Amino acid sequence: MQTTFTPEQLKDPGTARSNEILRSCVHCGFCTATCPTYQVLGDELDSPRGRIYLIKDMLENERKPDEKTVKHIDRCLSCLACMTTCPSGIHYMHLVDHARAYIEKNYDRPWSDRALRWLLARILPYPMRFRVALLGAKIGRPFARLMPDARLRAMLEMAPKTIPPVSRNDDPQTFPAQNKKMRVALMTGCAQKALNTDINDATIRLLTRLGAEVVVAEGAGCCGALTHHMGKEDESHATAARNIKAWAREMDGEGLDAIVINTSGCGTTVKDYGHMFRNDPLADDAARISAIAKDVSEVLIDLLPDDAPQLQPNVAKTAIAGTDADTSPSQPTQTGDGTLKVAYHAACSLQHGQQIKTYPKDLLKKAGFTVLEPADSHLCCGSAGTYNLMQPEISKQLKDRKVQTLEALTPDIIAAGNIGCMMQIGGGTDVPIVHTVELLDWATGGPQPPALTAEGKQHPQVPMLK
Repeated sequence: MQTTFTPEQLKDPGTARSNEILRSCVHCGFCTATCPTYQVLGDELDSPRGRIYLIKDMLENERKPDEKTVKHIDRCLSCLACMTTCPSGIHYMHLVDHARAYIEKNYDRPWSDRALRWLLARILPYPMRFRVALLGAKIGRPFARLMPDARLRAMLEMAPKTIPPVSRNDDPQTFPAQNKKMRVALMTGCAQKALNTDINDATIRLLTRLGAEVVVAEGAGCCGALTHHMGKEDESHATAARNIKAWAREMDGEGLDAIVINTSGCGTTVKDYGHMFRNDPLADDAARISAIAKDVSEVLIDLLPDDAPQLQPNVAKTAIAGTDADTSPSQPTQTGDGTLKVAYHAACSLQHGQQIKTYPKDLLKKAGFTVLEPADSHLCCGSAGTYNLMQPEISKQLKDRKVQTLEALTPDIIAAGNIGCMMQIGGGTDVPIVHTVELLDWATGGPQPPALTAEGKQHPQVPMLK
């Protein structure tokens, strides 16, 4: 694609990067085949190619963003399926992130949009604030239908039936390893600490059991992805900078072999810190952080031995029902060898953002589960950070599609590697949904995932670290 940026415009690092990306585009349109919003809406401007044209025109002419451009950019999920498909290797993520930052600085949104985005940016990245908001949403949930704004209804409906107690395992501390092989920092996240404390608890148990000393670093918190995808660069960079400084201290102290991230949406952002801070005084430290940032599956694929303990059939038969396998009406369907059938949902941020496609499935198979993949596994479930709150109509269509393909497999369990996907899919199905690490923890000696108990998604008052 030919561009006409001036030398003065190209002095801006963001514009220079966007120019490189735009010039790589060959208009082939392969991206439209895998774009969820194009499939749902059928509008060329709601495809990556269409958005690229809009972004190019906006940036080259340095014009004030208009309502049409903003609408189509806002509708982008940032699922990054287009990056997997693109034969030219276009880094669409950097381009759309720059466009969003430009829009945030130059577009006057309606007051309702500004208020909603301000609210989300000041609640979701802060676990205690988010807990209070979830409690309020839980109280208001019965009145969701009375809300005139679909986005407000989505916020109320998002509230889980049970809000877990705070896990003290998320506090800064070090967990010793059994037969130590490595030392890692665990990113405990933000929204995940309010929505589901089982995930971090299971991750710590599993990593320490397999030989990793786990440190929760003082000062680390939200990765910055939520505000970054809203175009709020100052806020996202401030949050990310705190993580960089916290983990750099650990690297320079007792050392780190990896920074482990069990929310793939966060992992995609942390791995991009080197780019985000390339012109910042923290550039060197940011690059060091990105170099050792790993999804939890990347670490476990090396730590989990080939002769890993298998989930025993007698455990599997009664695990989900919580009663005798022969009499329980909720008896899970068994495969011929007695193992549980797990439908694996591939989070976009993992399979497209980080290009990690096989590790989670390999690990589940190694642990003794029967792994099933749904049709169109490359398509987004519609969660995408705050997308399900800001674009609820499109998000619901994508959720319904995803749930349908997963339930078609008649699985006993659905597994995923991202809390946003778990909340999204869990709101549309009665099939238990858990994080991949919870199943791996269970299979190697940990407690049964609470989401699989007969009582439902109940959280233990005291996490069972082993």
